[in-house]
Amino acid sequence: MARPDLVIFDCDGVLVDTETVGNHHLVKMLGEAGFKTSFSELRKTYTGMPMRAVQEKVEALGYSLGDDFVERWYRAIPVIFENVEAIPHIESVIAAVKDAGLPYCVASSANVEKMHITLGKTGLIDHFENVLYSASMVARGKPFPDLFLHAAAKMGYDPSQAVVIEDSVAGTVAGIAAGMRVFSYCGDEHADHEGLAAAGGILFDDMRKLPALLEIS
Repeated sequence: MARPDLVIFDCDGVLVDTETVGNHHLVKMLGEAGFKTSFSELRKTYTGMPMRAVQEKVEALGYSLGDDFVERWYRAIPVIFENVEAIPHIESVIAAVKDAGLPYCVASSANVEKMHITLGKTGLIDHFENVLYSASMVARGKPFPDLFLHAAAKMGYDPSQAVVIEDSVAGTVAGIAAGMRVFSYCGDEHADHEGLAAAGGILFDDMRKLPALLEIS
């Protein structure tokens, strides 16, 4: 595999360990609206999508989440992610990318305000403050390719020059659809290994393995 010219990181589940606590809270919110689902099913079906897309999918099944559903989710974020931590060894990956002189950015389904909160609490914001791209900036979020194409264009690179670091099936599908190689992190105990592989991701289960995969170690 050729060394990339641009590294695009997802945020939740790749940089910050938010997926478990976030999805438990989302199960509760959906349940209060009458949509009963399990944590495992939510992780498998909705992880990686913008919250507006989650609402659209659930309401297409006949449930009403309310016009303020997305707003209520974002209002709760400071409390939900009060004790969020960085993904193990992601600091060494960032250092390796910097040492290699590779441009990098973040492309997340979350809005920029949420990224500032979670990256801020983990001490990672200084690495990414000026290169944050959100699904709120494009017409369609993951699993569509729009966000990754937007991020690459803003960074000044062709999609074929970029690689994506993801942890969700939706994000992996989006990266592949954008014409990028996708390295899919599956170190989380709830990771959908089969789904990530079927989506076309190159699976790895430890961030310490990523620099070698990027050919920068």
